[in-house]
Amino acid sequence: MQQIPSVDLRDFLSDDPARKHKFVNEIGKAYEEIGFVALKGHFLDDQLVGELYDEVRNFFTLPLETKAKYEIPGIGGQRGYVSFGKEHAKGRSAGDLKEFWHFGQYVSEGSKWEGEYPDNVIVEELPKFNTVGKQAYQMLEKTGVYVLRALALHIGLDEFYFDNYIKDGNSILRPIHYPPITDEPKDGAVRAAAHGDINLITLLMGAQGKGLQVQNHEGQWIDAIAQDDELMINVGDMLSRHTNNKLKSTIHQVVNPPRELWGTSRFSIPFFMHPVSDMKLDCLPQCIDENNPKLYEDITAGDFLNERLVELGLIKK
Repeated sequence: MQQIPSVDLRDFLSDDPARKHKFVNEIGKAYEEIGFVALKGHFLDDQLVGELYDEVRNFFTLPLETKAKYEIPGIGGQRGYVSFGKEHAKGRSAGDLKEFWHFGQYVSEGSKWEGEYPDNVIVEELPKFNTVGKQAYQMLEKTGVYVLRALALHIGLDEFYFDNYIKDGNSILRPIHYPPITDEPKDGAVRAAAHGDINLITLLMGAQGKGLQVQNHEGQWIDAIAQDDELMINVGDMLSRHTNNKLKSTIHQVVNPPRELWGTSRFSIPFFMHPVSDMKLDCLPQCIDENNPKLYEDITAGDFLNERLVELGLIKK
């Protein structure tokens, strides 16, 4: 496959069974063949997108000493600020050329997960930053619910199979700033080295220009560029594992721009959709047969996440 397929969530949301079935087939085929789609018809409106980018730029232009006070020790970077070069891809030692922020789950009152997650970090200097971040978080989460409902139908599960696992799940909204490159990167460092995502699915804002690349099944790197009204959505390792690789988590990267554009920043905002930590990621029986034997040992989402955060350098053993 040489390009990322485009699908429209409004097909799935329509009252027309044929349109709904069409969406399920299209997104299922795309996730089996390349693991990425560009999605129209999501729940983010243009005004919210504009406000979010304004607030994100405002935060990353704050002085480093101001940003640094929001870097919280002891929580593996799961909330607040993570400084430049701290995260690296699995299997690499060179830090990625990025800094980022984490908004986390807004747990429903009385939920058993209320004490499970660190508190979201409030930026005192920017009164709208946290409000706008929460609104975007919730609209991306709402979009992800319907994508997972379509995928549940595609693999032969009840449409609402994932709903209870993602309600109050450990999802993360990560505004990323790739600063201008001022010196020759050391050790082949790039803005985000080749990696697979940890979670169930990732919903990405900010893939409208070149930079994001996806490795297809022939091993070729292809540009993943969304239209202005599209999110790029991909399968993460948790969902790939749970479906015994029927739905594929695809390796992707963010490459450095041509040297003449080194002086420019890049912003992207992925939403990493995670389940609650006690969800079992055991390979689904619907995805195992004599031609597709079970590939993975049983594990919970929480244990899998912890393993990967160690591999990324965000948690020390």
